[in-house]
Amino acid sequence: MLAPSLLDAVRGCASALEADVKIHTCAHLLTLSAFLAVGCHSPVDDAGSTVPEACEATPPVVAPQKTDILFVIDNSSSMQEEQQGIATELPAFLAAFKAGSGVAQEFRVGVITTSVYQRLTVGDGSDSIRSYPDQEGRLQPVKDEAGQPTLERFIDSSDPLLLDKFQRLVAQGTMGSGQETPFEAVRLAVDSPLTRQPLEEGGNAGFLRDGARLLVVVVSDEEDCSSTVRPPPVALGQDPAVDACSSQADKLTSVEEYYRIFQNLHDGRGASREVLWATIGPVALTDKRAEAVTEVSGGKTYVRNVDCPTSYGPGYRQSALAQAFDSTRANLDSICKSNYQQTLVDIAELATVAQSVDVVNLPDPRLALVNVTRADGSVQTCTVANGDIRYEPSGDDRSARLFFLGPCLRRVGDTKVEVKVLCAG
Repeated sequence: MLAPSLLDAVRGCASALEADVKIHTCAHLLTLSAFLAVGCHSPVDDAGSTVPEACEATPPVVAPQKTDILFVIDNSSSMQEEQQGIATELPAFLAAFKAGSGVAQEFRVGVITTSVYQRLTVGDGSDSIRSYPDQEGRLQPVKDEAGQPTLERFIDSSDPLLLDKFQRLVAQGTMGSGQETPFEAVRLAVDSPLTRQPLEEGGNAGFLRDGARLLVVVVSDEEDCSSTVRPPPVALGQDPAVDACSSQADKLTSVEEYYRIFQNLHDGRGASREVLWATIGPVALTDKRAEAVTEVSGGKTYVRNVDCPTSYGPGYRQSALAQAFDSTRANLDSICKSNYQQTLVDIAELATVAQSVDVVNLPDPRLALVNVTRADGSVQTCTVANGDIRYEPSGDDRSARLFFLGPCLRRVGDTKVEVKVLCAG
């Protein structure tokens, strides 16, 4: 491996790929003899090395960007206005997504609900458990203009009726579970036998594409109560002043475990799937914090999130999972907003900034040097050796890929991404 201290000295041969997809050719600047003269071992000599002795004529290139978008809609009794608010602002979301930060977007959208199960403690102290077999992570049918379900389970970006169908699809009604489980619904949708079950049999097969990123958008006014265990370990009580899903969170599957599951998804070719997560949930309007408060309404006391008067839970888990995906919380906003247009635009803009790139003609990841130019002109330098980027090698039918991590996560407003290949010859 090239010593980090030599990277500045090795001005080397570089192939640069800019964010606007302009490809620059590789310029030969350093000979192999000069490389060795500074005391650096050449990877050309390694056994089984794929490093060329001279610069490649064709530089690394980025494949077209594909995204599978999964909206997770809370369909409990309190969500009618919020569903309508999302549907109203979908034109802005789609317009921002199609703009694609200057990169052409090929996407599809599907909707699932937050309804998987509901466990209630009834008057005599016993528990009543209800399942939702027509939901439970299943893509919901697209409705026709008369409101009747069709055989469609997702909508492609090329569909001329995309907006109309999408707006009808997010209107999932309010007859779902009052025990919202968005994390578990997503797990079932993308990491269970449903992914292999044909659409005509109620499964989700065919929705997730090889080589596509997955964007999950959760829309809910309540805390997550997800568990992979059946029967569900937490029961809702009769007192709305007690949030059982928060007070008994230790019985639920941890946020960390769900994050691990979603970060370890692979497509049909065995390639890691890039997953982006956004939440419009029960967090504070002013600063997005999760904090439980109680409020009296109609003679009853309810648990809400502070500064979020239409929420029904503190949002600890909802906030934590969004923050696991993005520590800046740019992917998190409050369900209590009166208008979701800017929120949806922000999510679309975040989602069009890929956190991985397919590359070809990258002979050895040890030679990859990635520079990300931020909106303020500063340059973030990333290498595999420093753990700022992760390299996944190519397979029989897929390109190699670089994943942006930690401080090198790409941001809206980045002006350039350069993939430089240091080479000998």
